[in-house]
Amino acid sequence: MNLSLPTKTLIAFLFTLGAGGCATAPATDSTQAQTAPATNLPVTEQATHDTYDKDASARAAADFLGTSAEKVAELIDRAFKDHGRPNAFIRGEEGGGALAVGVRYGHGELITKSGESRRIYWQGPSLGLDAGANAGKVFMLIYNLQDPDLIYQRFPGVAGSAYFVGGMGMSYNSTQKITIAPIRVGVGIRLGANVGYMHFTRDPSWIPF
Repeated sequence: MNLSLPTKTLIAFLFTLGAGGCATAPATDSTQAQTAPATNLPVTEQATHDTYDKDASARAAADFLGTSAEKVAELIDRAFKDHGRPNAFIRGEEGGGALAVGVRYGHGELITKSGESRRIYWQGPSLGLDAGANAGKVFMLIYNLQDPDLIYQRFPGVAGSAYFVGGMGMSYNSTQKITIAPIRVGVGIRLGANVGYMHFTRDPSWIPF
């Protein structure tokens, strides 16, 4: 199949971005920052107050996604082992489509443990072995978000971070020390077979970059 110059340029851009994102923001940075308080050191009263525990996270995700609490708990348990306790989450809806090169759009509500809530939007391109369209709910655990305004940036996907449990999937997107773990229902192969990023914005946009 012959590709046009714009398509070749887009593919090269996405591969470069995916590789660069993983190199500059590896999952181990967030794991080191969050796992130690949750597993190796006593959790202080202040840390507990500022973060969500595992049971509360699992209940919130299961209630919003409308799926099995046991299956959600398996993914939540994996996220807690990798990154510890989240201090914010997003509950929302998203949809997208792909034919090798794809796009994803979503909207929802960002809620922090400190009590702040705000409307949020996201979009982003993807490149990989996926095709078709999907739409559904998504629940995202967020780690080390010290300021809600820091959510408004691009979060590249972390290579090799896809986990699946009976019709649900979870992956990691990370930049600097902030990690996002989206849990999606019914996403199929689209979750683990593409590279790209999620761009969070204050206002909706049809431009996926």
